[in-house]
Amino acid sequence: MFKEFKEFLMRGNVIDLAVGVVIGTTFTAIVTNVVNGLITPLVGLIVSLFTKGKDLNEAMSVLDWTPVKGVTFAFGDVVSALITFVITGFVLFLIVKAANKARDTAAKKEAVVPEVQIPTAEDYLADIRDLLVEQKKASTKDK
Repeated sequence: MFKEFKEFLMRGNVIDLAVGVVIGTTFTAIVTNVVNGLITPLVGLIVSLFTKGKDLNEAMSVLDWTPVKGVTFAFGDVVSALITFVITGFVLFLIVKAANKARDTAAKKEAVVPEVQIPTAEDYLADIRDLLVEQKKASTKDK
């Protein structure tokens, strides 16, 4: 059972998956910091310009509804989460688009290299045949 578990762990798929999870976690941190550190403050600035000085949380709290004391429907939080989702998706789209463009550029550079045709056995045999035919013609002329 230990041997099977070791084989399972050493298969390429499991290792690739582990690397993907680690890179995905790091990538998530990058996207989260870009959204929280750059995009959300920019949206907050725009909202504050339209709402005369209110910050993003205060501006979104206008959408909250309290029908009964102690019960609040936080529509502002939902809208804020949706905005964050759309912004995060857009930033992720831009990053993936740039990565795909870089990959395509690298693939085009590889495609530019001309392919060298390696002679096959049939090519060598055809050359030998042609040489033998020429040799036979030359020897019949000499006689």
